[in-house]
Amino acid sequence: QEDLVLQNIQARLRMVTAYLFAQLLPWTRSRVGFLLVLGSANVDEGLRGYMTKYDCSSADLNPIGAISKGDLKRMLMWASDRYGHDVLKEIAGAPPTAELRPNASAIGEDGGPNDAEHSQLDEEEMGMTYEELGWFGRLRKIARCGPVSMYRKLVYVWKETCTPAQVADKVKKFFYYYGVNRHKMCTLTPSYHAEAYSPDDNRFDLRPFLYNAKWPRQFATIDKLVEAHRAQQQQNDCEKKES
Repeated sequence: QEDLVLQNIQARLRMVTAYLFAQLLPWTRSRVGFLLVLGSANVDEGLRGYMTKYDCSSADLNPIGAISKGDLKRMLMWASDRYGHDVLKEIAGAPPTAELRPNASAIGEDGGPNDAEHSQLDEEEMGMTYEELGWFGRLRKIARCGPVSMYRKLVYVWKETCTPAQVADKVKKFFYYYGVNRHKMCTLTPSYHAEAYSPDDNRFDLRPFLYNAKWPRQFATIDKLVEAHRAQQQQNDCEKKES
């Protein structure tokens, strides 16, 4: 708990510092007015609620606020090839991290330098990958899926890599965090809406921002569907043995 509190303080200080420079830089250059602060949060972080309210995600404009992490990486790779900026590929390939916790020790066990740069990775903390969040975001917004209909779709989309029970766990986890963090969408920085899956509540996505995060009816239905899949699989296995 204390660790998270300290991370939130640091994240909010980033926002304060950004606005400090936005107001002071014109003055240092003998100019009037202020600069606009650009945000850098993406759709997936908003959907999952993986951000601190009123932190460095708060800004005047967010050019990438309506783009998922996967689409953003693909755009960076295209721009790198198109304009010859190799640094964009480095950015796209870097492990996503909030950088709010001290980095791993710079000294390795052998006394030499340690290559581990980060002790905090987004996907490890979220408990889900950005690729999975991309699926959740599109199905939630574009396909208008709730927990049950999303499970019904993903249990077939992910059938080669996940069991029905694993799909159910992933869907439940997503909707739990989506429910408890939906209020953060009310404070999202205005974004350029490039895609149809934006979670921005008061400008693009007019859904409630208060949910029962336990989703009792929907999660109970998913559990029944998992049991039905398990029973069907057992029956199929028995029929194969008999044949």
